Amino acid sequence: MKKGLTFFALVGLMSAMGLFQGCKKATVPELTTAAISEIGLTSAVSGGTIIADGGEEITVKGVCWGTSVNPTVADSKTSDGKGTANFVSNLVGLAEGTTYYVRAYATNEVGTAYGNELTFTTNEVTAAVLTTTEATNITSTTASAGGNITSAGGGTITARGICWGTAPNPTIAGNKTTNGTDIGTFTGNITGLTDGTTYYYRAYATNSTGTTYGQEFSFITPVTDIEGNLYKTAVIGTKVWMAENLKVTKFNDNTDITLASADVDWIVLTGAGYCWYSNDPDFNKPVYGALYNWHAANSANICPTGWHVATDAEYNALETSLGLAQADVDIWGWRGTDHGSKMKSATGWNAGENGTNASGFTALPGGYRYYSDGEYNGQNSIGYFWTATEHDTDRGWYRRLDGNSAAVYKASTDKRAGKSIRCVKN
Repeated sequence: MKKGLTFFALVGLMSAMGLFQGCKKATVPELTTAAISEIGLTSAVSGGTIIADGGEEITVKGVCWGTSVNPTVADSKTSDGKGTANFVSNLVGLAEGTTYYVRAYATNEVGTAYGNELTFTTNEVTAAVLTTTEATNITSTTASAGGNITSAGGGTITARGICWGTAPNPTIAGNKTTNGTDIGTFTGNITGLTDGTTYYYRAYATNSTGTTYGQEFSFITPVTDIEGNLYKTAVIGTKVWMAENLKVTKFNDNTDITLASADVDWIVLTGAGYCWYSNDPDFNKPVYGALYNWHAANSANICPTGWHVATDAEYNALETSLGLAQADVDIWGWRGTDHGSKMKSATGWNAGENGTNASGFTALPGGYRYYSDGEYNGQNSIGYFWTATEHDTDRGWYRRLDGNSAAVYKASTDKRAGKSIRCVKN
């Protein structure tokens, strides 16, 4: 029997018994950085995978980041526990639209090790995206309009609505509505308007980048008479005109205008009077308006307050704004070429007799009433319009548009005749 073990056998025995375990040198951990995900305006998600603890317990692990390469635990970081389990890290407090460098880290007794470096850029709020919806329910003083916000630009809408004014490109520094803070559609009420005025409007939306506007639209407000009748209006040349015939039965001081339906009453009337073509107000009022004698046209109170019956000079100016030669304005009879067509409505005349309505005047063939016998004539083929201008003691100036002519007729006739009236804004 051997009296003892050889040296090499002893070493092998001690190794097998683990007596040399403590002699193995520990190192820093080994790990990788998890891919960046859920990138937002001020936050993101990353994490890490521990490959080896380096022979010592991991006492802290997480992710560190900064705006320069090779961030360390001296920069911003998370702390996501101990041990070798994989971990997820929530990066918070970031700045919008900023590029960051990220590394996972793990610390044991030997030191701190870092995973591979990744980079990402936080989202950035951009301008809101929106459109304007066209105005509806337009009256002399109010209208409705709105918008549709299809994107908040990655941020939060803090204000939205409609802004408007009498000049193009209105902003929120002027008149505006406030209609909530959501995306999607909305409607605002435009108020404080003046009749016969052109207004420009557009939707707006505000987020942290500022205020964005939708496309611009415009409308011209109608005018309302003493009885609440609403009339479309149009800018022609330098004036604002009614684009419909007058239909009021009271002066603007609320006194009655004389209704003379019977022929015998019409031909002897020496004061202001009106009638309905063929004595049918139900049909004529909404389409052609009323017919008035010149005495009514000469009244200062027949139009809505702030408006007056167009004068002969104002009709001359309208016609020259449509291209009629200045030398032709005082010609008695047919004048111009297509200038009447520019005044006639594009619908409502007999087939083949409609105009282009390039002016917006929108003349319709309302006919007339003869002064000597009270007979009604010309509906569907002729439009007659009084001016407020007297020719002589018995006659007043008028304009006439025919279905079979593209020109404009100027003359005067007996003040007892029944014709349509157009008002002009003062």
